[in-house]
Amino acid sequence: MNLDDHLCLCFHVSRRKIQNFMAREQPKVASQLSGCGGAGTGCGWCIPFLKQMFKQATESGAIESMTAEEYAAKRASYVRSGGGVPPPGATPLPAEESTN
Repeated sequence: MNLDDHLCLCFHVSRRKIQNFMAREQPKVASQLSGCGGAGTGCGWCIPFLKQMFKQATESGAIESMTAEEYAAKRASYVRSGGGVPPPGATPLPAEESTN
C-alpha cells in the first residue's frame, strides 16, 4: 500500500494521515489512533493494521505489505463474513467475484 491509500476504508483515513498523526500526537497505545479521523471505529477491519503501524513506529516492527486492491478485497471478505459493518459513507465493498 502507498502512503495515500486509505487504511481505514470506513472513514477514508490514509496511511499518510495515520503516520502524521503518530508523529504529531505521539500516542501511547494503538487505540489512540482512533483520534485520527475515527480510524478503527467503523467495521473494525483496519484495527490489526493500525496496531501494526503503531508497533512499527514504536518498536520498528514490520507492517504487512499488500496492494490497495488486495487490502480492499480482504476487507470485503472480512465484512461479508460478518466481521463488521461499515458505517454510511464508507468505501463500498468491491463486487464479489463469480466462480463460474
